[in-house]
Amino acid sequence: MAVAHSISEQELVEMRTTVQSKVVLDVVRQMQSLLDSLEKAELNIAVTGESGAGKSTFINALRGLGDEDKGAAPTGVTETTMVPTAYPHPKLPSVQLWDLPGTGTPSFQPDKYLEQVNFNQYDFFIIIASERFRENHARLATSIRAMSKKLYFVRSKVDLDVNACLRRRRAMFNEESILREIRTDCIRNLNEYGVESAQVFLLSCFDLSKYDFQDLQETLEQELEGHKRHVFLLSLPNTSSTAVQKKKASLRKHIWKKALSICLASVLPGCCMLNCIPLLTKTLISYQQHFGLDDQSISMIANQTKKSPDLLKGAIASTLAKDLSQDIVMSLLKEAALSSQLVSELMDRWVPVVGVLVTGGISFAAAYILLHTSLEKFAKDSERVLKLAFEDEALSYPFLSYHEENLFFYD
Repeated sequence: MAVAHSISEQELVEMRTTVQSKVVLDVVRQMQSLLDSLEKAELNIAVTGESGAGKSTFINALRGLGDEDKGAAPTGVTETTMVPTAYPHPKLPSVQLWDLPGTGTPSFQPDKYLEQVNFNQYDFFIIIASERFRENHARLATSIRAMSKKLYFVRSKVDLDVNACLRRRRAMFNEESILREIRTDCIRNLNEYGVESAQVFLLSCFDLSKYDFQDLQETLEQELEGHKRHVFLLSLPNTSSTAVQKKKASLRKHIWKKALSICLASVLPGCCMLNCIPLLTKTLISYQQHFGLDDQSISMIANQTKKSPDLLKGAIASTLAKDLSQDIVMSLLKEAALSSQLVSELMDRWVPVVGVLVTGGISFAAAYILLHTSLEKFAKDSERVLKLAFEDEALSYPFLSYHEENLFFYD
């Protein structure tokens, strides 16, 4: 089991700073506290707009669900949301998207509206319009900005506009020009109602790989901080190689915490090495789910793309993604131990106390290498599945570079 590169100096410095006690129980508690704060970080996203703008469909799309899937937010041509309704992410329940009542009713008042929907509980707001942004949107935006909250404008159903233009003026059709017209019109309307410097994202909720979803994702990523950024990245649907790579990078930063927590648990009183295999397996299962390689995720992608689940599973190359049993994990952990010399030497030099703490338990280096290698392979498997799922759609993966495309063909 080869490792692309060894544990980084930054990780070793973080570990040496964190592990200051030689009492195993103290260190275990410290590591578990760090992991709990990371994995249970709450993110509350408020979605509002006029009735029929596609709020519920947008919420379902961000949660990786279709409108008819179990647990999906109800959709309809009339307003279906009367009170703020939370929709937890199916795999990250600490991430909640809130469907807020529509803003297009005659009684709508921005100041009262924000109070009614419990304004302070949301990390940021997304205002959705399906045609153009109107006065109600601008009034709400002004009130949100006055309270120092972040907000973003989403123009939905762009695919319908593009298709309509294609039918009306086929000979002169230019998609880039049409998108520019839509964006300019939205910004002009917001400016007329006093909302300056508005950044508008054009989306199709039925295909997040198109238009501005990547730009919206990157904007939110840049403006969120710490643990909230981490859970936001993990919550995003796998719509591109870029999304997959961002998830991998965020998970990669915390592998050393997971590995150290697991190997320390193996030497607690009443525990043994075998007790830690379920912990390793649980971590690997979470990776598998984040990259959309579990049976439920594969079935959902198959339904969305009209592909066979078995066909998509055929794109999965790594052993663990195919069979994530504890026996396989134990076998791969032993294999990882054989190639852990370099990591072990760095640990002995930088954080020697870890060797003392885990004497008799599983090797930190072996656990680290197994998690690191598995993460790399899961990410590549995810890209292969997406490539196969969307291979017939000309506009899917428009932002893949030549290098990123090549990632689909190597294990």
